[in-house]
Amino acid sequence: MSRYDKKYDAFQIFEELLDPSETKPSFLPEKKAGDTVLSDSGIYYEIEYDSCPLPGVGKFVKKTQKIDTPVKDEIRDIFDQMRDIAREYRTAYYSNSRFYDRKAQQEKSRIFYQQGVFMKDFEDEYPHSVPYTSYFPYYQMMGYEQLRTYFTWRTRVRKGTVTDTSPSYAYLYLYELLNHIGAEDPQDGLDKLLAFWKEFRVFHPPIDRHVLKWLKDYYIYYALPMPFQAFIEQNGLTEYYREFSDPMNHFEMLCSVSRYDVRKSGFYTREREKLIKDCIAYTLEVLRHSFRDKGMDFDDFLFTPTKNLTPWTPFKDALFYPRLKQRDRRVVFSEKEIYLCSQNKWQYSTTITSESGRQLMGYILKRTEAALRQAVRYPYKLTANIQSISPVTRDQLLTAGISLEEQIPAAVSEFYREVTKTVVKVDPFLLEKIRQEAQLTQERLIVPDQEDADSETVPEKPVSPGAALPAPDGAAKEDPWTGLKLALGETDLTALSMLLKDSADIKAFADARGIMLEVLIDEINGKAMDFVGDSLVDEELAIYEDYIEQVRGMVK
Repeated sequence: MSRYDKKYDAFQIFEELLDPSETKPSFLPEKKAGDTVLSDSGIYYEIEYDSCPLPGVGKFVKKTQKIDTPVKDEIRDIFDQMRDIAREYRTAYYSNSRFYDRKAQQEKSRIFYQQGVFMKDFEDEYPHSVPYTSYFPYYQMMGYEQLRTYFTWRTRVRKGTVTDTSPSYAYLYLYELLNHIGAEDPQDGLDKLLAFWKEFRVFHPPIDRHVLKWLKDYYIYYALPMPFQAFIEQNGLTEYYREFSDPMNHFEMLCSVSRYDVRKSGFYTREREKLIKDCIAYTLEVLRHSFRDKGMDFDDFLFTPTKNLTPWTPFKDALFYPRLKQRDRRVVFSEKEIYLCSQNKWQYSTTITSESGRQLMGYILKRTEAALRQAVRYPYKLTANIQSISPVTRDQLLTAGISLEEQIPAAVSEFYREVTKTVVKVDPFLLEKIRQEAQLTQERLIVPDQEDADSETVPEKPVSPGAALPAPDGAAKEDPWTGLKLALGETDLTALSMLLKDSADIKAFADARGIMLEVLIDEINGKAMDFVGDSLVDEELAIYEDYIEQVRGMVK
């Protein structure tokens, strides 16, 4: 008989859990003396497979099993509470491949922010270091050991010790700062962001690409009060934002959007170039503060966006939850870049300079130069007419209580006083020596009273009250407009007369005289520069409004 043909009787190996009131099944063996008594406190048994007198049959012996109470892990409980925040969001369990799904990204950003706020004060001292790699690091996707590693590293960073770690941990920390998790206000968040970036980039240089872009977004979104150029200069970022930090580029931009070009003025020379640029920069900064104090943005008066607006999302490549309600505003970076917020939605556009903006900047530059000419006692004066600004802009400034006619000269005067003041440094040792020598001299000058009485006193020659003082060097010069009229030829004066009448025959007139129109205009402007320090005719063959009355006086 084969062992495979052997038959076995069925044998019940598991007893059912019965209520004490129920009848005991007949198949259960009777309790004998010495048998182990099972505890009523639990339902878990250790089953031992042992030999049995019957061939091929085993027996199961019930034994009690002690269940130890697990050690409570408070940190794990905190992590569990943090994870519970994500339960109400269905996308919390999506894989990272769904990050670019817009709805999933929005929900993940919200979850990240809420979890970050929950963990903002948490500190840890985990003795191990577990690496973590994720394209978009996220609390919810991190394991227990990874979370402990991160929060231990973050604790040290907040105490001033930045060490190398998995880049994903570093980006997670940056996400927190962008959301103001662990920061008191925008400025505090910015300071911490810059400080961490400058230290961690030593370990991971590719972080520059993201942080430099986020710093720009940070300036826009959190409405930092200072101009972006001042922002990057103050924080030592000029080497990374050359297009914004170069004063030459900024000055060139101002001249290009203005109706008045300082660079073409006779006052603008190589010797005065730096003085003029610094003065204009200082004056504009004063005006920006003045506009800001009145609740207005200076750039709003200069630039206007094009019609093609593109939606803009701050901190695009980061987990960022836009929880703050943004006020309607526009942030202008240059004549080519503007960001607009309307009803809490951001848009981006290139810009164009409005005609009223060109007029305003033209007046500001000309009024600044006129005041600077007066400060340095330049022989030729310059006149800036407030009427050259559009009536609408003048009314807005008047309503706001801004007087450019008074504020610009005051700013120029303050600037010039600062750059020309003499700083005297006194050496205390030298001062003591001078004091000793003065004392010695005083002692030598003391004489007896009799000698004083006998000495002859020479009376000082009085000055007649009506006596004329010596004339200062450089007597009063001839009126510059009279000199200009004498310097202009008949052809020049006729051309100016035609331009006053907005004559369309000015080109035919120049051709009839055998001279190119451009050459004729350049000749007139060149002579005007020599005598009045400014051009008379603009690029559109129109006489500047500031000089119309003077030109009329010359050609009548």
